[in-house]
Amino acid sequence: MNFPGTWMTESGSMLYRVVPKCACSTIGQIMFHSDHGRYFDGDIHDATSGLHKWNQPESQDPIRAAAANHTALNFTVVRNPYARILSSFFDKICGIQRNGKRYRGNLVPQLIQRYGIEVGSPEDNFDFDQVRSFRRFLLFARDTIRWRRPMEPDIHWSAMSGHVATFIVNGGRYDSIFSTEDFNTGMRKVLDRAHVRHDLDLETVPRFNESEGHGPKRAHKVSEYFDDLSRHLMWEIYKKDFQLFRYDFDNPDNRMPKGEVDLDEVHRKLGR
Repeated sequence: MNFPGTWMTESGSMLYRVVPKCACSTIGQIMFHSDHGRYFDGDIHDATSGLHKWNQPESQDPIRAAAANHTALNFTVVRNPYARILSSFFDKICGIQRNGKRYRGNLVPQLIQRYGIEVGSPEDNFDFDQVRSFRRFLLFARDTIRWRRPMEPDIHWSAMSGHVATFIVNGGRYDSIFSTEDFNTGMRKVLDRAHVRHDLDLETVPRFNESEGHGPKRAHKVSEYFDDLSRHLMWEIYKKDFQLFRYDFDNPDNRMPKGEVDLDEVHRKLGR
């Protein structure tokens, strides 16, 4: 069985299914620290040692064995779909990436040409109509997910349920799925159950976020970005995310989940 998008501590204490735009940088650093007593110096996505990752061939057998035998504490983390797609837009579409360039090379020029999106630039202090451009980006995201055009859907805006499901359909079972909105509570429970080598105070953990300061700041409250059409598109794309992870579709400004994730329901509905 294959387990793409999966990270595991070298000690085998925790196994994490990465869901992009859901605090994955911070989680990776916490996992690294739990084994080594220090944080990785740099972006954890660049680490090639100190943490098992499925995309590293030497890590695949340990991850496969841990998932098959359920020897690690298996978990993942989710986020309000409204906030997550806005974060994807401001980071990946409007923001300048760590390499000083736009995300995925010609993607942004293609969006400007085909969808009429504006993204601003550091030179004009990212001065553009955020609401209008975001709604056009959402049309593009829907097109990639529904019809896979003009490109395959990107991991940063494809549905969380799709990421979460791959671990289940290949034979894994989650012990915990918690929300970024109550991150410290959920992460504390994972660390306590995983019996890690090096514990830490979650209140003092830095927030590792490569996009911070490299793009425009959101100028409006969440609900102002979503008119009736936008919310229709959100339901079309992310219906399972709202339902399975208990987020409030009717009120975009309510960032908190309405209840805890039902793990049995998630495994039943995503394991088909």
